[in-house]
Amino acid sequence: MSDATIAGGLPPEAGAATTRQPAAAPVETRISHWRFLQYALGFWRGDDKRIAWTWTLLAIGLILVTLAISIGLNHWNRLFFDSLEKRQGGQLLPLLGAFVFLIAAGAACAGLMVRCRMSLQVTWRAWLTRQLTGKWLDEQRFYRLAITDDKGLNPEFRLADEVRLATEPVVDLAIGFINALLSAVAFVGILFAVGGSITVPLGSVSVTIPGYIALAAVLYALVVSSLMFFIGEPLVGNVERKNEAEAQFRYEMTRLRENAETIALIKGDGDEKRRLATTFERTVASWKEVIRHNARLTYVLNASAFFAPVLPLLLATPKYMANQMTLGEVMQVAAAFISVLGALNWFTDNYMRLAEWSASARRVDELYVALELVSIDDKAEMAGPIKVVTGEGRGVRIENLSIIHRDGRVMIGETELAIEPGERILLGGESGTGKSTLVRAIAGLWPWGEGRIVLPSDAKVAFVPERTYVPQGRLRDVLAYPEEGSTVTDEKAVEALNAAGLGHIADRLDKTDRWEQMLSGGERQRLAVARLLIQRPQVIVMDEATAALDVDTEHRLLTLLFEALPESTVISVGQREGLQELHTRTLSLTRHHTGARITQSRAAKARPRWNKVKSAAKNTRNKLRNMRILRRNRKGQIEEVLPDAKPDAGIERVG
Repeated sequence: MSDATIAGGLPPEAGAATTRQPAAAPVETRISHWRFLQYALGFWRGDDKRIAWTWTLLAIGLILVTLAISIGLNHWNRLFFDSLEKRQGGQLLPLLGAFVFLIAAGAACAGLMVRCRMSLQVTWRAWLTRQLTGKWLDEQRFYRLAITDDKGLNPEFRLADEVRLATEPVVDLAIGFINALLSAVAFVGILFAVGGSITVPLGSVSVTIPGYIALAAVLYALVVSSLMFFIGEPLVGNVERKNEAEAQFRYEMTRLRENAETIALIKGDGDEKRRLATTFERTVASWKEVIRHNARLTYVLNASAFFAPVLPLLLATPKYMANQMTLGEVMQVAAAFISVLGALNWFTDNYMRLAEWSASARRVDELYVALELVSIDDKAEMAGPIKVVTGEGRGVRIENLSIIHRDGRVMIGETELAIEPGERILLGGESGTGKSTLVRAIAGLWPWGEGRIVLPSDAKVAFVPERTYVPQGRLRDVLAYPEEGSTVTDEKAVEALNAAGLGHIADRLDKTDRWEQMLSGGERQRLAVARLLIQRPQVIVMDEATAALDVDTEHRLLTLLFEALPESTVISVGQREGLQELHTRTLSLTRHHTGARITQSRAAKARPRWNKVKSAAKNTRNKLRNMRILRRNRKGQIEEVLPDAKPDAGIERVG
């Protein structure tokens, strides 16, 4: 949980009563690339539909112009070879001029098509990424998905890469399919008109086959496509498993990088190496399956590629030998036959791309379904959900709150609690009783359960976790997060940093750096305190927010914070001795078979054990002040040094 400060955005209290929402409609959990298309095609129905249709209609127009050029080139073939056959040299120069014009027009259309196609791909991907990213970030689904994900969805990779792989091929394939369909209709017509019919003698009977070359092209394409389908059907599943294995391998390497220090300290590199090797072996195995099926498809494709150009010449030879077709007509029929095969074999030629696209579309749809299920959990799975609302008054109220784990186990039983404005509450208890989960519920991150949490209206509420989130950017932006860095003046920022013990970086306010790596865990927690001093929220919820600091620094910073914000309501989770005297009330979560219960007691003004610790520390400091420290310098002379100086080797102590 990030230590973001939120202001507003909660539903109003709207009276005391709450109504249960009707059960949400069930979500179809079967992953499908067809459902992906259903919501992805919303690009042509949404706010950006004008842009979508502009590029789409332009692409269709260019397809028609390109088809006209192809038909022109086919007709040019006939005229050119007829002129060669008749040795009509005077006709060649005009034909060459027409050829240059057709080539120039085709090149211009191809260039425009590239721009149109890529623009449509980019705008569609941008729209879909905004939709899915918004859905992921809205209602804190990114957090809920992180704690409920048991499949390793890797939403960041799916949003960055899989969305691109699921949209770009669709544009390419759609343009190719429309072009193939129109080309098939046009060139089949040419084959019927030019190829004509053929009469085949069968004994005493002669059979006339009209449009025999066109029929041969259709039958040939049908046979090849059927072979491709039956041979390549397992390829879709293999590609999907290959992509999942690749994603898992990337995920494990990312996890290794993020936990590099911990793994290095405990010498876990050997185990991680074995784990990565096992994962990569699965990746290689899945790739081998893809290669095996792809090789079968390539065998069919290459065999067809070698045989297809010869087949129309063989079919036209009888009519040419019988002087029923000219050489130009033979060449025109051969070119038209290849065009028809290319159009009708569109599925065959794009089977691998279709398999890749289907796998990516299904992975995006899997993320979409997971986000939908997280939302459904709020409405249907539990009795609640927990309502976080705003109400009158400046305090915080917890009303009839029960927190339930997603497995149905009750973590915290029915709880009633009222926290007055300016009150400082310390929440303790055994590990695993649900302290951090209660903080998440107050933040609206844990909806599973029932009851209400009422926060002050129009109040800034700051949530400060143990691990302080440090965004990228200038130090000024880090201090102001999640607000704009321009709202923080130099004077206010320097004052807060000095108060939090970070004065050594106060001169780098406008320096952009990787602060999350430069600052230690304790320094990040000091930074969180500086953030609170600048933003001055009315409600502060702290979850072990100073646990990385030493006892004296923790005591000093909390005292400073509470004195600087005396009217802020504070809910603090902590276990250390001595924190009680800094808070006005201490609560403790105790285990119970029906869920943890909150017990409370007023904080004592004095804590004997804590006072004993402070007294011992003070006595130690006094002894150090009265101690003489002698050190032998480089010249061999003995000299006395100050107690707080850092001694070198060879120190003698005299009491």
